[in-house]
Amino acid sequence: MQGYGGRRLVGRFDGGQISSDGGVLLLAAVERKRGLLARFAACFEDHRDPSYVEHPKERLVAQRVLGVALGYEDLVDHDELRADPLLAAVLGSRDPEGRKRHQARDRGHPLAGKSTLHRMEWGTLEAAQDDRYRRIAVDPEAVDDFFVDAFVDSFDSPPEEIILDVDATDDPLHGSQEGRFFHGYYGGYCYLPLYVFCGDHLLCARLRRSNIDASAGSVEELDRIVGRIRSSWPEVSILVRGDSGFAREALMAWCEEHDVDYVFGLARNSRLEEALEPALEDAEELCAESGEPERVYGEWMYSTLNSWSRKRRVIGKAEITLRGPNPRFIVTSLEADRADAATLYEQIYCARGEMENRIKEQQLCLFADRTSARAMRVNQLRLWFSSVAYMLLAELRRLGLAGSEMARARCDTIRLKLLKIGARVRVSVRRVTVSLATSYPFQEIFWRAWGQLARAGPVLA
Repeated sequence: MQGYGGRRLVGRFDGGQISSDGGVLLLAAVERKRGLLARFAACFEDHRDPSYVEHPKERLVAQRVLGVALGYEDLVDHDELRADPLLAAVLGSRDPEGRKRHQARDRGHPLAGKSTLHRMEWGTLEAAQDDRYRRIAVDPEAVDDFFVDAFVDSFDSPPEEIILDVDATDDPLHGSQEGRFFHGYYGGYCYLPLYVFCGDHLLCARLRRSNIDASAGSVEELDRIVGRIRSSWPEVSILVRGDSGFAREALMAWCEEHDVDYVFGLARNSRLEEALEPALEDAEELCAESGEPERVYGEWMYSTLNSWSRKRRVIGKAEITLRGPNPRFIVTSLEADRADAATLYEQIYCARGEMENRIKEQQLCLFADRTSARAMRVNQLRLWFSSVAYMLLAELRRLGLAGSEMARARCDTIRLKLLKIGARVRVSVRRVTVSLATSYPFQEIFWRAWGQLARAGPVLA
């Protein structure tokens, strides 16, 4: 091929064992500190005959999760990824080049292919022991506990207060999946997964049918999560935040009964707008004087006509923009001596929007919407694979990238700049040598992350 500078450009596939995912070493360092993949794999039951097993369940689960973290969203991708010696070495294979595989057709492929991983996804607890092919199955209750326990174990000491953000989003469907319903608000067939976050920490990712209220199941999820958190941190103060889809009597009453504070958005209606009218008039006067958008807050005790069991503190934001009035409302259990109206709305409630960025990371960067399986339970497991991949990258961000220019980088940015590194892999009897690309432009950030992970201390539970 004609090149530049008077030289011919020649390309050949003769570079030897080269991986495009050299940065997986950072994820391996995170796993050594946190043990997330090992703990997640413990949620699976394996009924295979050990004498025939080439790929332990721990390696299968870790391969699937790391594949998602590295950008391989589908099972079919693993028919190529299974030949990667670096990924095999990171996953603990004693034969990272696949030279000792039982079957001749598998030699040169140290990891599992799509068919083996597919069988793991489709196993059920009830049938796995007797099923001929699908003998690995996930325990959903164990996974629920894993998410909360991993969150608790990430703290060196109990915090005084935590904020749990709850939200629902759409997961568009394009086939005939189980549980498929048309959702009028989102304008299509979809699932309606429920998420619970605390800051960057994921505590719940529950796949649900979409023919339900956005808050459906939130009481049960929070009851489980709060109970498990308080078993470790009895004195912790808990605040729950959500948009107006969660301002429901059942959820607010549960919070009040269990000493959990809340702040939820509140859908506007004529009674609320009438109560906010004096504040709107004040905001209009200020706007007319300044020529700039203005806001005034009002608050009062309020109850619906028949759906609420008691009066609750409601705050109204009377905002006048250059486009006209923009009233907004929230309902809260927090009393005025703990937070005034402006602080509660601007600093506490509006901060919940950051959770939406975490959900977008899962869907846009980590393929949480790859729910194309026929069975809903399989799609739930795929959502969990995405969720654990998110946890790994969030821990890399928290432990390894703190203080760097990538401390708040999105998962796909971390993948592009820190994980997608060309690396030559050489396997000898005593070691696996990984030679990363000399021209790699982010070496300083990489080694800083590596060093911070090494100094993070023994946080493995």
